[in-house]
Amino acid sequence: MLDVSSSVPREPATGSAADVVLSVENLEAWYGESHVLHGINFNVREGEVVTLLGRNGAGKTTTLKSVMGIITKRAGSVRFLGKEIIRTSSDKIARQGIAICPEERGIFSSLDVRENLLLPPTVRPGGLPLDQIFELFPNLKERLTSQGTKLSGGEQQMLAIARILRTGARFLMLDEPTEGLAPVIIQQIGNTIARLKSQGFTILLVEQNFRWASTVADRFYIVEHGKVIDGFASAELPANMDKLHTYLGV
Repeated sequence: MLDVSSSVPREPATGSAADVVLSVENLEAWYGESHVLHGINFNVREGEVVTLLGRNGAGKTTTLKSVMGIITKRAGSVRFLGKEIIRTSSDKIARQGIAICPEERGIFSSLDVRENLLLPPTVRPGGLPLDQIFELFPNLKERLTSQGTKLSGGEQQMLAIARILRTGARFLMLDEPTEGLAPVIIQQIGNTIARLKSQGFTILLVEQNFRWASTVADRFYIVEHGKVIDGFASAELPANMDKLHTYLGV
């Protein structure tokens, strides 16, 4: 378990500080005058899938947006690959290799699948070519000329993830990737995350469905009222189910 008596969670027993790709310490954020994050602390190591769990309004999405620089009124420390980025603009953060897939997906309805895929610029070398993207999401290859408005919710989610894979980012932040999707599509998203992890991607998830998250994540942090209040490794899930039920109200 994480020691939450301190403002900064202890390092996990496995791995080392050298493995840490993203380190967030005492992160605070505001929407206008509304103080939303009250000292978020967590880290993500290279090649991990880490999930932020919590009720609606806990601050999970705000955390992703703050890391990405989309929310500009923020304080504390966000270090990516050892470099402080708390005062860096979102476009420059993207060029360092971080990408976010938002909950609303952001598909351009007037563009077809190919145009949506090709729209984001390449920010770093190493982005996946279209043939590899179609291996991950064969549905998209079949719908290349379909407009965004013609896609199902699952196809839109696939397109939203595929789009950021082209950019060259190796640190992916996925916000509620399974929300509103059919079980068969949720399983496909899980398989995709597993394949991306095997290819060396590092992934930070925000997710409500902790049962699904337990099949893909290495570690979990619980966010409540703008703070990380607990955390544990995937192997510790069975021993913490009662706490999860309390935290998440499930």
